[in-house]
Amino acid sequence: MLILGIIIVAMFGYLTYALINPEKF
Repeated sequence: MLILGIIIVAMFGYLTYALINPEKF
């Protein structure tokens, strides 16, 4: 369960970073 939470947080953070810095992608 803890691993699942970490994966969700990592995915959310990655999507947020992609939205803030779209030129990096």
